[in-house]
Amino acid sequence: MAVSFGLGDVVRMKKPHACGENRWEIIRMGMDIRIKCHRCGHSVLIPRSRFERLVRAVLEKGGTMDEGPDGVSR
Repeated sequence: MAVSFGLGDVVRMKKPHACGENRWEIIRMGMDIRIKCHRCGHSVLIPRSRFERLVRAVLEKGGTMDEGPDGVSR
């Protein structure tokens, strides 16, 4: 069962962070995926293959619009 995820999505992981939160926001995607804890703000870089095994559900979908560096939609 594959979970579809994208940049800006909030996901639930298999194990919670040390602070007790299990909600993470995807802030970077590529070969590695960087996620940020919703409670304490700590970010973690995880290889994509490991992330795909550990993610359990997408709780909130992120924005899908392309925005430039000045925040203007293109």
